[in-house]
Amino acid sequence: MTHLAPEVVGEPGTVHDRPGAAPGTGTTAGGAVAAGPVRRRGWTSRRWAHASAEVAVGLVTALGFMLLSRHISVNPMVRLGQVSGLAALQKYAALIGLPLLALLLYTAYRGAARRHGIVKRLVCAALAGLATGVIAGGVVVALRGTPHALGGQEGDPGVLIDMANSFLHHEGMSGIYPPAFPALIALWAKIRYNGRGETGFALHDLQIFFTAVAGPMAYCSWRLLLRPFWAMLIAVPAAVVFLDPIRPYSHVVMIVLLPLLGYWLRHMRRAGRLALRQLLLRGAAAGVIFGGLFLWYSGWYVWAAPGAAVLALFLFPWYKGAAVRKRAGLFVGTTLLTTVVVSSPLLYQMVRLGAQNPDRYAFLSVYADPGYVLGWVSDRSGALTYQTWPVAGELAGQSGFALLLLGGVGLGLGLGLRHVMVRTAGAVLAGAWFARFWFASNMAEDKAVQLYPRTTWIIMYCLMILAVFGLMALVQRGSGWIERTVSTARADAGAEPVRVIPRRVVRQLAAGMVCVLALFSAMGASWSVNRYMPSSDVDAMGIDAYRAHTIKTRDGRCPRFSPVKECDDIERDDWKPGPIEDFIWCAGILADDWPSVCGLQAPKKVRSKLDVERDRQAEFEKQRKQQQDKARR
Repeated sequence: MTHLAPEVVGEPGTVHDRPGAAPGTGTTAGGAVAAGPVRRRGWTSRRWAHASAEVAVGLVTALGFMLLSRHISVNPMVRLGQVSGLAALQKYAALIGLPLLALLLYTAYRGAARRHGIVKRLVCAALAGLATGVIAGGVVVALRGTPHALGGQEGDPGVLIDMANSFLHHEGMSGIYPPAFPALIALWAKIRYNGRGETGFALHDLQIFFTAVAGPMAYCSWRLLLRPFWAMLIAVPAAVVFLDPIRPYSHVVMIVLLPLLGYWLRHMRRAGRLALRQLLLRGAAAGVIFGGLFLWYSGWYVWAAPGAAVLALFLFPWYKGAAVRKRAGLFVGTTLLTTVVVSSPLLYQMVRLGAQNPDRYAFLSVYADPGYVLGWVSDRSGALTYQTWPVAGELAGQSGFALLLLGGVGLGLGLGLRHVMVRTAGAVLAGAWFARFWFASNMAEDKAVQLYPRTTWIIMYCLMILAVFGLMALVQRGSGWIERTVSTARADAGAEPVRVIPRRVVRQLAAGMVCVLALFSAMGASWSVNRYMPSSDVDAMGIDAYRAHTIKTRDGRCPRFSPVKECDDIERDDWKPGPIEDFIWCAGILADDWPSVCGLQAPKKVRSKLDVERDRQAEFEKQRKQQQDKARR
């Protein structure tokens, strides 16, 4: 297992070029690994230098692309303008990404292994930043002309704005919701907008910023455990697939939490090797990070904690002597104590108010088969229903993608179980799986959903992690078996040992796979962005950007591309806890269908099929009148 940047520049396990070695291979001309000490080459060979460079390159690429996207001049309310904006994003991504990939391929085929290793690190970091930079750039295009955030003042964005207003008015915590992000909204509104309280403007900025940096954050967290290509293979698809620009802070916590858990468990097992001062510092640092993430978004701890806690008990060095047990216990205790201290404001609220806040909100994922965990829909599911989603696959309802993914998971568990991250992902998967069906099985009786559909994300994430580790184990085991077999055969024949698979070939293959992954990230980012392009359809995800264009700006006028003549005023309400219903609220279900879906009559404010038909007829008449007026003109 590697560190963020190994002690010696280049891939771990490589010996760099020296006199007598084959150029760029780190081996002698006869193929044997060259012996002898490796000399450092100044500060550029230090771990912190490479780690800092990767972090900096990822962040600069992500934020730079986000700023570049502000120069895309289109009308986001018109579909042709949206398409042109999507194409411009891909054009800019190609202008940045293609030279990087060309440089990577060039160094893979020409030059020293050391130089290629440095280039690969930086290119992978840049591509991780570029992936989410494109998504952030798409949000910039979708919100062009309006200072308001995705969602406007409705739904979850509206609640976040109200919570931030409460912080501005010194009212403190907002129930049991993690306070860090609403507090940051309030702080940024005070700094950036002169304390006027336009928290919606601040939310707009932070949505875009944290969407952009999600890729570098995911990549750097995985670099704690993996080499650049493998870290990118997990981080980029996870960021593209799971990222929700409306609440980017939420899924970023999930993505970085799992590798951090694996990294912490590895240190716990090795606590006996650390000096006491180093042990305490690392434990305290881990506690600060875990506590900060808990305040940022605590939901993923509910699903990850059961499996991680059981795994920690199994991995604890019980049989390595009293001294080792004492050091490991000190490391765990320091981490837990620091975590509790940092997260104490939210923990106190949860203990005080937790039982008073049941989740009774249902949407399509609640009505669908709970055994489906390889896809999800939000409460804006369009024309989908629980009869049409999920679409059944070819084998017992499972698709080809599901079968391939599960095959990779089998490889990970079968070949890579010794790796602490495979154990971590497997334990978290098992805990989240049990919790999912525990809450779902009690839903009808308890009249509470308890957010169990969100386990879909963390379960699928764990499956992706296990599949990547399975592929990595297969590559390592397979190449090692071939090398040993051929070396044994040559030794028996009295021939000199040679490398069967030259390192240069490995570098070239890895560079090619990075190019393919970059292409996937470009296509996936465009798919993600397209969902948020403004649309007046209240059942589509584009309604969130549409609403941002229907609220007045600070000067009281409508945004530049507003689709309505009369815009809503900016609300400055403080957060107030809403009334707690004693039944599950079935969102997206018409009043006529409530008895068969929810088991009760719908409240009066729920629309019926007759209401929908009247609205459809009114919209048809409106469009017909507009066409007639246009024809007269």
